[in-house]
Amino acid sequence: MKWVFWCSAVLVLYAYLGYPVWLWLRSRWKARQVERSALTPSVSIVMVVRDEETALPGKLRNLTALDYPTDRLEILVVSDGSTDGTDAILQEWGARGAIHPVFLPEHNGKARGLNHAMPLVQGEVVVFTDVRQSIEPRAIRLLVENFADASVGCVSGELMLGDPEGGESSRGMGLYWRVEKKVRELESLSGSTIGATGALYAARKTLLVELPADLILDDVYLPMSVIRQGFRVIFDPRARAWDQADLGSGREFWRKVRTLSGNYQLVEAAPWLVSKENPARWDFVSHKLLRLVVPFALAGLLMSSAWLGGPFFLSCLAAQIGFYTLSLLAAIPARLGVVGRLADAALTFVLLNTAALVAFRNFALGRKTAWGR
Repeated sequence: MKWVFWCSAVLVLYAYLGYPVWLWLRSRWKARQVERSALTPSVSIVMVVRDEETALPGKLRNLTALDYPTDRLEILVVSDGSTDGTDAILQEWGARGAIHPVFLPEHNGKARGLNHAMPLVQGEVVVFTDVRQSIEPRAIRLLVENFADASVGCVSGELMLGDPEGGESSRGMGLYWRVEKKVRELESLSGSTIGATGALYAARKTLLVELPADLILDDVYLPMSVIRQGFRVIFDPRARAWDQADLGSGREFWRKVRTLSGNYQLVEAAPWLVSKENPARWDFVSHKLLRLVVPFALAGLLMSSAWLGGPFFLSCLAAQIGFYTLSLLAAIPARLGVVGRLADAALTFVLLNTAALVAFRNFALGRKTAWGR
């Protein structure tokens, strides 16, 4: 059982600590600068929505108020078989000439909506966004500055969880997201970031490929396809979009299940991601796939510690039980100071790995996770 313990320990430590440390060392050893310059290429903003009558007006006001030349900007919004007031809102805005609405009669998912939109866009650069997040006024200008570098094919903006007045959240998913963004930043500094922020990312139109039907993670598939074509995908934290820090524990959990299920789907739909055709194969496996295996490594670590006994392994067992017990304290509404913040981080870790187990179950049983609101 010792090999189970040590293999599990190494896998968990590499996934959450070793890989970021490796990226930090790599970024110091072979940092790759990006040549930026003020550019105003023609830009198409593309968004797919379904039954978003509540959030849509605010998002459209946000998009039409962006600081970018209006004669160089088009906004194309695809309604994916909406059944509420979404289509009426898009018709009204389209009549003003503010946007170009596209109406699909049936709900076919985001991937098909994006595939339908791509032949219609006119811009040299395509910006992808979602309906819920608010984009900062200069974000598009900052994104396109990176395309002055001929090696850059895709640029991811930064998603901030919180609000511009109060700042970014440092608890729960907010803490996890800050760590995740640091990993992306380190990947970008020495090569390419693995995936992009779905709320705000841009790519050269000439590098975009058709998405597999029913794909969940367009914000990973499209950037990885750009890397496959020999271009860089970079992370620019200057270009920001804002979202709520907490959408509710249940909604956050199932959103994470959907994302992790998308990782399984990616490998199934695009096996080249784990072949030599992918120049960033090691980073893709380290960043995306190992996290799917961590829950099983954690179970192996717990069981092997209990099985082996002895002072060292029993102390490891006690540390694991203590960590999981700490996560339960996050349910206590009272303020617990530092302990409360640690408990919140522990609970987030537990929930993320539980979501990974649910995603594996969905994959093993052939259950599809659909795109929706």
